[in-house]
Amino acid sequence: MSRTLNVIRLQLINKQTFIWVPLIVLASATVVSILIYAMIPGGGPNYGGGGQAPLWVFFAVGLSAMTMTFPFSQAMSITRREFFTGTLITAALASAFMGVLFLIGGGLELLTNGWGVNGYVFHLPWLWESGPGGAFVVYFTLALFFFVVGFTGATIYKSWGPVVITLVSIALALVLVGLAFLVTRLELWGNVGATIMDLGALGLALWGLVVVALLALVSFLAFRRAKP
Repeated sequence: MSRTLNVIRLQLINKQTFIWVPLIVLASATVVSILIYAMIPGGGPNYGGGGQAPLWVFFAVGLSAMTMTFPFSQAMSITRREFFTGTLITAALASAFMGVLFLIGGGLELLTNGWGVNGYVFHLPWLWESGPGGAFVVYFTLALFFFVVGFTGATIYKSWGPVVITLVSIALALVLVGLAFLVTRLELWGNVGATIMDLGALGLALWGLVVVALLALVSFLAFRRAKP
């Protein structure tokens, strides 16, 4: 366990990756969104997706956690299992931190009537319909999902090279297009929309955690062949 904690410390040596860059992106997206809201005429509330910007940063964080830190960890005689476990714990902690920030942002928006311009970046009604706890799970899952996607992609790349990661990306794109084609031909989009509304943001987030677990399993299996 102590060696796993050392991996967490190793990942957090460069605080710019896990902390400062996401914070800068979040603050910038918030300021830009507020300026845009201030220019929109009318008295109704305005909602935007600028708050998702730092979540995409976690994709790059997942990539760098594998490509930049893994070789260094092997020079320190850290086992692959310890590195994998410690890295995912670090990702979960960073995702929880991001979830708390979103809750704080949502609270500030309620207190200030949408930053004084009736504009909302964090407190989006559909995401908050299950309360603050549900909103935290949504934001936590999104951040962790993007991290694991980046980490899994980097693991496949380090294990089998650029050709395999390209083929995997193409295969995933074809599967998504095939599913969209199937749903369209069977005229099931109404059912899909109804299912999404029934699940709500919290239900989708919980299923998202299942996807995260499956991706983590794929990355763990591929990680055994990863080359530093």
